[in-house]
Amino acid sequence: MPLTVAAFYQFAALPDFRELREPLRAIAASLGIKGSVLLANEGINGTVAGSDEGIDALVQELQHGALFGGRLGNLELKFSGASEMPFQRLKIRLKKEIVTLGDTTIDPTRQVGTYVEPSEWNELITAPDTLVIDTRNAFEVAMGTFEGAVDPGIKSFGQFKAFAAEKLDPAKHKKIAMFCTGGIRCEKASAYLLARGFSEVYHLKGGILRYLEGVPEQESRWRGECFVFDERVALGHGLRERGDGSHE
Repeated sequence: MPLTVAAFYQFAALPDFRELREPLRAIAASLGIKGSVLLANEGINGTVAGSDEGIDALVQELQHGALFGGRLGNLELKFSGASEMPFQRLKIRLKKEIVTLGDTTIDPTRQVGTYVEPSEWNELITAPDTLVIDTRNAFEVAMGTFEGAVDPGIKSFGQFKAFAAEKLDPAKHKKIAMFCTGGIRCEKASAYLLARGFSEVYHLKGGILRYLEGVPEQESRWRGECFVFDERVALGHGLRERGDGSHE
């Protein structure tokens, strides 16, 4: 039976994140859901899989249920399919950050870059004055990226700060556009650059996954595949699983 995979995140104040862990685990387990969810003071980040009904019920609980009390009303959500369960088990983890930059002073709920819809992304990244940066890890970039994008050559997102310090200059780089798999890394990176004095910072809303889902392949400026952190390994246009059927 085909399964639904939901990738979601939201930066939101969750000072009670430790108390949310077990109730959330119980709800997800009761719905037959597997995958990974991170909880932190700054919000939630997860990728989970289950039946259509199970995923629908979980999303309803996150957005409208009593557990989070309406704090996840702006949840960034993306859905894709899987021919078989891409996760071994359910994991709910507590973290200092839902995406690790290594700077807990950065708060995207207070200051963040300008969101760009996938339908407007091509125009932005082809403008001659735009510096396009892929904020993902080097092995992800190697599988696919947008034409003309800068690869920071980082092994983990925590190294983005060093890349920015060494290679980016607010006086020189006036217009920066960033992207990542689902939007969370470039959202935090945009908040970081704004805090460092960069004035015009954009990021792809919903990330590569939303772009591949909504932009027709013949109009796409994406080249290659998009790595995903589960046993499907990579997705292509239309969020199709990689064509060889491999889960290696």
